[in-house]
Amino acid sequence: MKENAILEMKGIYKIFPGVRALQDVDFTLCKGEIHALMGENGAGKSTLIKVLTGVYEKDGGDIFLEGLGKAAVIRSPQDAQKLGISTVYQEITLCPNLSVAENMYIGRGDGAVQNWKKMNADADKILQNLDIPARGAQQLSSCSIAIQQMVAIARAVDMDCKVLILDEPTSSLDEKEVEKLFGLMRDLKKRGVGIIFVTHFLDQVYEVCDKITVLRDGKLVGEYEIKDLPRVQLVSKMLGKELDDMSDIKSDALAYKGKDADTNVFEAVGLQSNADIKPFNFHIKKGEVNGFTGLLGSGRSECVRAIFGADRVIAGNVKKDGKEVKIKKPIDAMKLGIAYLPEDRKLDGIVGDLSVRENIILAAQVLRGAFKPFSKAETYKIADEYIKMLEIKTASADTPIKSLSGGNQQKCILARWLLTHPDYLILDEPTRGIDVGTKIEIQKLVLKLASEGMSVTFISSETDEMLRTCSRLIVMRDRKVVGELSNEELCQSSIMNTIAGGGTTDEK
Repeated sequence: MKENAILEMKGIYKIFPGVRALQDVDFTLCKGEIHALMGENGAGKSTLIKVLTGVYEKDGGDIFLEGLGKAAVIRSPQDAQKLGISTVYQEITLCPNLSVAENMYIGRGDGAVQNWKKMNADADKILQNLDIPARGAQQLSSCSIAIQQMVAIARAVDMDCKVLILDEPTSSLDEKEVEKLFGLMRDLKKRGVGIIFVTHFLDQVYEVCDKITVLRDGKLVGEYEIKDLPRVQLVSKMLGKELDDMSDIKSDALAYKGKDADTNVFEAVGLQSNADIKPFNFHIKKGEVNGFTGLLGSGRSECVRAIFGADRVIAGNVKKDGKEVKIKKPIDAMKLGIAYLPEDRKLDGIVGDLSVRENIILAAQVLRGAFKPFSKAETYKIADEYIKMLEIKTASADTPIKSLSGGNQQKCILARWLLTHPDYLILDEPTRGIDVGTKIEIQKLVLKLASEGMSVTFISSETDEMLRTCSRLIVMRDRKVVGELSNEELCQSSIMNTIAGGGTTDEK
């Protein structure tokens, strides 16, 4: 093994039916190093992690760990754990109904009656040692998502973890929570733990990491010191091509020029749901891309859920194409030509055990009715058309959607709603947790659809993305609309000033 290396993966192969997921991939992690694993969705990052943690059995190559005189045999997550390899996933896998201490020690007892006092005291000692603001006796559900992530890390560290894998740990955290997590990562680095950091946030990579390994199409592109790889080059290596000037995306698309360009497709007055948002007014014109922006928890998602009827509406009037309508549940919105891609694709989007084909036709079949099923031939024709149109990477239309990368799952949900031929499409965090290349594809698609007359409401926690796609932004703070920005007002400073209370407060 290389000097100071704690882990070496050499010549790793993994083959699925019809797909070479990993081809001759090398990866080296050193002691006290934070190492970013980067690549587009489908590049092989998750597969490499699953081979390392025993979820998948490799088809070729060797894994070496410090202190072992021979290649490691890892056939299960338990094998990996015994060797000091621990993983903290994007979706927290702890039990919120149990205490912090119970989550830290669950599954590690010897079957004897648990000494609760000692367990809580031991947990408190570890939490204090890692500067995690939680107590062993408190219920996990009372902790923020960031603290829950840290508890998962504390559990891993207490199990003599040598290699810690953090898989998209910051996707649901705000800036302060991310800083807390980074502080813990730096502390573990000082203690000699090797950390593999999987993320799509480039800023975070350059803030906290020492090295970057890039994968593309299941192959190793290279390993780089962070100082030797500027961001533009990183993106180019991930994509395999020079990156378009992202600031020009909007100007490349023609604005909708139809005679009905100034007509409101949807409008709401005093709309309010049971999700604790203040009554708000809203409208969107034919062929317009607008968006809700604000900090996490500001009420962005709750506004569009009220529009779609996903939350119970308790006040307000709604018009579709100038006519007053009632939207009490999602099917009402769907019948009016409104489509909604939800924020949480795992919870509210995909049906994991169904195939790509079945997921794509789901909404169209609901609209068509249970007694008018699509024929099998029709479903294959439709699925193949949208797989090709959106360049969904899948072995076949019959592949279970849960086996696809996050970005390709997102494209499947987008295909599902495009198949209903909506005239108003709501996209809530459509690019969260997906790679730069797919983000750009989705942004360009949104602007293309708008140029053809579709109205789109776009929500993203990345302000740059909102500015690239939207011509008008509704600004939220504390679950209330506090301003609206358009034209020359569309810039970072205006958004921040409005959120902070220093900009416009005209509630439109």
